[in-house]
Amino acid sequence: MHHLTLRQLRIFEAAARQLHFGRAAREMHLTQPAVSLQLKQLEQHVGLPLFEQMGRRMHLTRAGEELLRHSRIVLRQLREAEEAINALKGAGGGELHIAVTSTAKYFAPKLLAEFRRGRPKVKVRLTVNNREAVVRELSDNSVDLALMGRAPRGLDTIAAPFAKHPLAVIAAPEHPLARRRRLALANLADESFLIRERGSGTRSAMESMFAAHRFEPAETIEMSSNETIKQAVMAGMGVSFLSLHTAGLELATGKLAVLRVAGTPVMRDWYVIHREKKRLSQAAEAFKEFLARQGAELIDRVVGVAPAVKLRG
Repeated sequence: MHHLTLRQLRIFEAAARQLHFGRAAREMHLTQPAVSLQLKQLEQHVGLPLFEQMGRRMHLTRAGEELLRHSRIVLRQLREAEEAINALKGAGGGELHIAVTSTAKYFAPKLLAEFRRGRPKVKVRLTVNNREAVVRELSDNSVDLALMGRAPRGLDTIAAPFAKHPLAVIAAPEHPLARRRRLALANLADESFLIRERGSGTRSAMESMFAAHRFEPAETIEMSSNETIKQAVMAGMGVSFLSLHTAGLELATGKLAVLRVAGTPVMRDWYVIHREKKRLSQAAEAFKEFLARQGAELIDRVVGVAPAVKLRG
């Protein structure tokens, strides 16, 4: 293994994270044959296969999992060394790896864009996934920071709240209950609820609310994305308990309505989270400070749900 290169480790880490050579090639700005060649040479250095194909899905072998763990340590140490040197030069750059839950994707790009206005040399990598996948990225220590609705259990993390997060029941504007001035959750017992998949933070918040009110809807229809749920609600398939930060545009244009259900919106927080013992780069520390100062104001400006939240208050 003395002959492997940092280039091979970077390609391997991308392929192991994506579990797809084509996506890794696009991320690394290489051709897929070039990626395959580098990984084949790396396997020759290691002396064991790193990937295995099962049906249409690719998986890491035990050797691949072990090499991935050490590769991330090596690449992280190299990145920290580069950032330390840049800090001495006064470069103000560095890299920032952010993972966000799918509900946070509606404002995360704006936050990063505004942050980079003051630090244009910072290189950003943003991944969007459901809650379970973001927790795995934190657990693997493959990201600097994560933006999500609550800290994961069973993982030593530091979670700092930076903005309020309202969740409420939404419906099509022509829904009969949309004209009611006040509703109890029990009034929705005959409704079909369009819900997120298990592992979603929105699904967890909904289940907590339902449990607190001992409420069970007549029917639930599971869907894998906020966008699909919004389209289904607009089509009249049912109602949904959803983050208002996912529906700012539709609420503003009258394509969706917030039902006036007592006890809603449920107000939670957005958190910026990292592993407890993680040594944050200067870029990550600066982004945390930026969120504390400007995060809440920017989210309100981007998603524009203040009138709906005020109505529920």
